[in-house]
Amino acid sequence: MKKCVLVSGGAGFIGSHVTVELIEAGYDVIVADNMSNCDMTCFEGVKKITGREDIPFVKMDFCDAVATELLFTTHEIDAVIHFAGFKAVGESVNEPLKYYKNNLESFINVIESAKSHGCRNILFSSSATVYGEPDKLPVTEESPRKPATSPYGNTKQMCEDILRDSVRAYSAIRGIALRYFNPIGAHPSALIGELPRGVPNNLVPFITQTAIGKRECLYVFGDDYPTPDGSCQRDFIDVVDLAKAHVFAVSRMLDDKMKKEYEIFNIGTGKPFSVMELVNDFQKANSLKLNYRMAPRRPGDVTAIWADPTLANEELGWKAERDIMDTLTAAWAWEKHLASKE
Repeated sequence: MKKCVLVSGGAGFIGSHVTVELIEAGYDVIVADNMSNCDMTCFEGVKKITGREDIPFVKMDFCDAVATELLFTTHEIDAVIHFAGFKAVGESVNEPLKYYKNNLESFINVIESAKSHGCRNILFSSSATVYGEPDKLPVTEESPRKPATSPYGNTKQMCEDILRDSVRAYSAIRGIALRYFNPIGAHPSALIGELPRGVPNNLVPFITQTAIGKRECLYVFGDDYPTPDGSCQRDFIDVVDLAKAHVFAVSRMLDDKMKKEYEIFNIGTGKPFSVMELVNDFQKANSLKLNYRMAPRRPGDVTAIWADPTLANEELGWKAERDIMDTLTAAWAWEKHLASKE
């Protein structure tokens, strides 16, 4: 019998890519989302890519404990991947209570319902923000977590702790936290990708929106960092590679291959790329000229961070494979696909 995976927040950027990979790996998937930060574009794209019109979709808010309980009562769920949460760093600084209430309450409700309905396997979508400004690069899973620079980052740390402590206390559940580095790109079909509301918070949608004329100019924040070209360095990972890591993690849980009841994995490429390198590679990959300008540093930006993905490579059997040029070509194809729909 096929195993069933619940993807909370599954209509969003990463959730939709994970849904595709789970279905293609042979899992049944239930997508649940309150649609506060997306529309049905990506979910419709998932149906086209997979050829599945029958993917169950539930519009609901995981902060609603009754609705969450009903979801677990109605469906037999073997594993849950939790994406549902607010994610804009700047907004979290201005509205901390909104972030603490939503991101913590929704996850607590998921864990409680999973525990009471015999769903043992909980996968949390965490972030490299938990490492802050690292003392040593690359970061491993043993690198110290630093005080968060935003309430958003703090909710990632707190949710990790909630999962870790719940796993310790309740033998009925186990958990994996995947710490993502910087997911970019889109599905090669150009049917799903990143769909920011308003002004993008992330670099690549800002690049593609500038390239297509939605934004007048791309600002590169900081050219005086202690890096080879003065711009920040990040570990940019293709969203399809990232999505595949979830399939490896879910199968690790369902096949009883976990070595501890709570595990953490860095999901990155292990290669640092500067912001300017990414801008130049985007221009090269798509034969375009971008209108960009250097701007002062942004408060809260980390100088450089990239992963040591050895543990994920060896334990999960997963490795980032997509080439950065293919990733940037896919991001541009997705932007053009959106423009053709307008």
